Amino acid sequence: MQLKGPPVTPLEQPTSVFTEDELAYLHGERRLARIATVGKDGTPHVVPVGWTHNVEHDTIDVTGNELHQTKKFRDAARTGRATVVIDDLASINPFRPRAIEVRGHAEAITEPQAVIRIHPERIISWGISPQRNARTVLAPR
Repeated sequence: MQLKGPPVTPLEQPTSVFTEDELAYLHGERRLARIATVGKDGTPHVVPVGWTHNVEHDTIDVTGNELHQTKKFRDAARTGRATVVIDDLASINPFRPRAIEVRGHAEAITEPQAVIRIHPERIISWGISPQRNARTVLAPR
């Protein structure tokens, strides 16, 4: 007996570790974020940076002028860890902040251009969806 029905296709991988609302926010008008790294002596280091959501790798790619010569780049290369916060104010009256915090494995890439590529392991967002969203993700590296 032969079963009839739609053709079977391989299981599709999820397109992103980010929710639809988070992706809409990431691909909106925000251009500035803050990256946090840890120095050799354990001191936190937080600075504003440029960034983009890398759709191919589903990562947050941190960019900047002479990035390869910066403390944040050296810290990420040494520890393999970084956190980035992308945020803004949806309104000031009423006060409504919104943000995505992405913690994860960080690669300090030098070619073809310097970039700190953050592979999400923990994502926390607020003010983007009706409720706060915090989760640990297992993204392939």
